[in-house]
Amino acid sequence: MKKTLLFLVFAGVVNAQAPSGYYSSANGLSGASLKTALSTIITNGHQDKGYNGLWTGYKTTDIDKTYENDGSIMDIYSEKPTTVDPYKFTPGTSQCGTYSVEGNCYNREHIVPQSLFNEASPMVSDINFIRATDGKVNGMRSNYPFGKVGTATFTSKNGSKLGNSVSSGYSGVVFEPIDEFKGDVARMIFYFVTRYQSKLSTFSSGNMLGNTAFPGLQTWELNVLLAWNSQDPVSQAEINRNNASYTYQGNRNPFIDNPSYVNQIWGSGSGGGGTTNPPTGTDCVNETFETIPTASSGSYLTRTWTNSGITWTATDSRTDQTISTKAITVRNGSLTSSSSANGIGSLTVTTQLKFTGSNGTFDVKVNGTTVGTIPYNANSTTTTINNINVSGNVVVSLVNSSTSNRVAIDNLSWTCYSGTSKQIQNISEINDVKNLQISPNPITNNEIFVKGETQSIKKAEIYNLQGKVMQTIDNPFKNNRNSIKIKNLEQGIYLLKLDHSTLKFIVK
Repeated sequence: MKKTLLFLVFAGVVNAQAPSGYYSSANGLSGASLKTALSTIITNGHQDKGYNGLWTGYKTTDIDKTYENDGSIMDIYSEKPTTVDPYKFTPGTSQCGTYSVEGNCYNREHIVPQSLFNEASPMVSDINFIRATDGKVNGMRSNYPFGKVGTATFTSKNGSKLGNSVSSGYSGVVFEPIDEFKGDVARMIFYFVTRYQSKLSTFSSGNMLGNTAFPGLQTWELNVLLAWNSQDPVSQAEINRNNASYTYQGNRNPFIDNPSYVNQIWGSGSGGGGTTNPPTGTDCVNETFETIPTASSGSYLTRTWTNSGITWTATDSRTDQTISTKAITVRNGSLTSSSSANGIGSLTVTTQLKFTGSNGTFDVKVNGTTVGTIPYNANSTTTTINNINVSGNVVVSLVNSSTSNRVAIDNLSWTCYSGTSKQIQNISEINDVKNLQISPNPITNNEIFVKGETQSIKKAEIYNLQGKVMQTIDNPFKNNRNSIKIKNLEQGIYLLKLDHSTLKFIVK
């Protein structure tokens, strides 16, 4: 956001005029429990005003009172925060309608595409994640997820882009808003997967949503949004819109009212299992088999599919059997992942013998080496193999030890390998180092500038949030340098350990 618009967060909590006690039932919670409590809070009081009601709502929620402050529509796809906007929309009279180029009209942009929930109510008319935006740009964004664009195939007049993803874990087409509104987008999506967490299993993923209440998003998308949320804090414009939306619809976006909730649910402060952006020891991969190929009637073939950045291959397999919902059934074959970063700590999977046959086991292999076995029988059985502890890139296989038993596999997950993180002690407790500071932050041009007393520092180490060492530099500030040159890092949040002090920085 503009420097003058930053809504600084002190002591981790900001209240943006929420009614007294509005979030009291969420006090003291974290992780999935906090997310569930917030879901209940923001579901209560929600009044569905209907799809056409959005036009009325926008006359109070989406009016520019921050940038031009001229009563025009505040459109995140056309607003140019530091200069003149390419065009303006008059509330009511400029609404679509038809469009052919930018500036024709504004319409209703579902930040989470309405096709993912089949245009059903109340999602289709929820103003907390549906913005008034230029019709042409909205159409170009289409149903694509949000991510970092490599080569743009379309760029709007304010710099919003469509193109191939260079976000880790996803290589499809994505849409990237300008930096000014990346946090806005992240917090609207966090609202959606919290408000509608009980419905996620019935929605399509769109390569962005998860199908379980927690974490509620695919791993790659969650990591993008966590970075965007951090680099673009809550602004006064968001607060104004949140208050107006509450007046219109009766519920609020908790991640605007209390920005610390994001970290408490999905980040290093969550305290709960299952987060895909861990401090350590939490889920790296979580496959529910909901995106496997269409069910077939008894044909055993090689099946492949991709979910959350992992491509799976199941040989001599069928797709018409279930355990909880969908499952992959392997006969004389195996289930194998593509390469996954951040290693493997422990693995959990549910199995069940189908039809006739005898009890047996799957051999679990990591990079071709057997690390344990998973039993199966006629009952649905969930098994965990602990202390696998293989670091780096891993390929995981489950190989049926029988050539005839037909065994369904469901809910396969493994945790990241946390061994390297022990060097950081507890990275969820980042040191509050008053004499060291990274500035500017986010960093640019692969260089970290550090203010403070640095000349005595003997070693610098860069970690990702999974605790993996990305780079080590001895005597980083020799010759009176005040910066560290680093290797290319993908967009995200990282930790810089300087001897016994740890600082957080962002690469955007």
